Amino acid sequence: MKDPNIVFSGHCGPFTHDGVSVEVSIARLEHESQWTLEVVNANRTSIVWDDPFPSDDAAYAEFLATVEEEGMKVFLDDGNVVPFKRP
Repeated sequence: MKDPNIVFSGHCGPFTHDGVSVEVSIARLEHESQWTLEVVNANRTSIVWDDPFPSDDAAYAEFLATVEEEGMKVFLDDGNVVPFKRP
């Protein structure tokens, strides 16, 4: 069976604010309507929202609201991150 194609939003890409840079990824499977939101920081730590969004615009709006309300520090490693062992 063929794996489904992944559709990426035009909102994907690097985002820098207050000296902190992250990579924003908003995607869905081509046969689904719900979008996922993931933010990856400079240490390659991935932050993924639990609930999907009805549109890529809604996902991006949630990302921007998080930046506005909590600041970019929310995406930084704070010592509570347990790294995976790398080969």
